[in-house]
Amino acid sequence: MGFESGALSYRAFYLSGRLPEDVVKRFAKHAIPPIETLGNGELNGWVSGRHLLDRKITDENAFLAGYLRLTLVKAEKKIPEALLRAECKMEELARMSAEGKAFLNRGERIEIKKEITERLLPTMPPTLTGIPMLLDSNSQVVYAGATTEGQMDALTIKFQEATGVKIIPMMPQTAALKRRNVSVEGIEPTSFSPELEDPLAGGNVGQDFLTWLWFYSEVRGGLMTIDKDQYGIMLEGPLTFYLEGDGAHLTLLRNGSPLVSSEAKTAMLGGKKLLSAKITMAHQQESWTTMLDADNFIFRGLKIPKGEEELDAVSRFQQRMVALDRFMNAFLSYYDRFLDERLDHKQWKPVQKDIHKWVADRVAKR
Repeated sequence: MGFESGALSYRAFYLSGRLPEDVVKRFAKHAIPPIETLGNGELNGWVSGRHLLDRKITDENAFLAGYLRLTLVKAEKKIPEALLRAECKMEELARMSAEGKAFLNRGERIEIKKEITERLLPTMPPTLTGIPMLLDSNSQVVYAGATTEGQMDALTIKFQEATGVKIIPMMPQTAALKRRNVSVEGIEPTSFSPELEDPLAGGNVGQDFLTWLWFYSEVRGGLMTIDKDQYGIMLEGPLTFYLEGDGAHLTLLRNGSPLVSSEAKTAMLGGKKLLSAKITMAHQQESWTTMLDADNFIFRGLKIPKGEEELDAVSRFQQRMVALDRFMNAFLSYYDRFLDERLDHKQWKPVQKDIHKWVADRVAKR
């Protein structure tokens, strides 16, 4: 799904440099080849953001409300798994009957599958998948529906091939470097549990941030003034806790009231930190809700405030992008606040003490 409607699942990227003035022409040169040329392999390339077959990229269709809007498309032929299994089974049964065998060995089954695949694949219709991408020329930030490692790799490679400019995923490490000019690589571990020493705690700054955000929302009320407007933030389940070690690494709490469950308190006391959680951000009557992947700053299913329905399509899109930009600005402002505390030893020690008390005193309901 693109950025025009519905919930948004995406990650953001920084541009490593200025894009060339002929960027649209460059993307047009790397448009996906005609689907009719698809053989048994795959085709890759760019199309406009209007639909997955709009391979003629121009200044007129590449922009929407001032945003560069394109999609990276992959076209391939696939045999449905159920069909492939059924065809292979039919051929295996026929061969066993013809040769008087009770079973076929592994090599014979592999040979049959290969023959069936070679026969069926050319008859399959193309399967199209796309990674929607938006570029905000003002902030020089790219938003893209690249929520898996494979999608991220494909996008970064194809973007650089077309433009000559690298895009850098906005992650806890890169955001700290960009916004505070500090490196958090190799940061000393800090324990959020009064029962675990610092050296044994994980050193992932993204998990530190999300767990701190939970503390900030419950102990400090979650409020923050951002650009003269007051925002609030809170966390909800499902919650995923993580700590690398000898025992169970992951704890997933989904049903009931996970924030006040005995399992959440046990996980925290054991040194686990939040790997993912649902966050809700609010400003006056507006609210944003999303699942956050703390390690990679991936946002899944972001619901943005409803806008004015009577607007035309371009204005509605622009309204959605303004809401997205406001959410990201506020989210990163909370991250700035966390970094200021976490990276200052004098500030962090009393904060850590408060966190330890918060964990130890948590309500634990069954």
